[in-house]
Amino acid sequence: METVKKNNHIGRKIGRIRELRGMKQETLAELLGISQQSVSKIEQSETLDTERLEAVAKALGVTPEAIQNFSEELAINYFNNFYDNSFSNSQGTFHPNNCTFNPLDKVVELYERLVQAEKDKVTYLEKLLDKK
Repeated sequence: METVKKNNHIGRKIGRIRELRGMKQETLAELLGISQQSVSKIEQSETLDTERLEAVAKALGVTPEAIQNFSEELAINYFNNFYDNSFSNSQGTFHPNNCTFNPLDKVVELYERLVQAEKDKVTYLEKLLDKK
């Protein structure tokens, strides 16, 4: 029986986390104070020294352990559960991340109040002119 070695390619994990965070290599390079080519080399590296790993983790907004233990399957499972729970929580119970009103309705309401305030100003100014 053959055992399968788990893929622990740290560079690929860094690249994938960067992509999931919507970050380009150039942005990560700026945060680390290195070139984009250096970020590319990091993402091609199978291992990384502790100091560099900590710097990359900080730039990505995660812990070094999160990078080391990153798993595509776990990430997908987490996001699926997160969105499933958000949807089910919005069905009849309050969830702090869900709007309980239509934001567009609020914008229209605010605009109408501003228009009414301007109309009131015009009416007031016309009355002042009439008194003269």
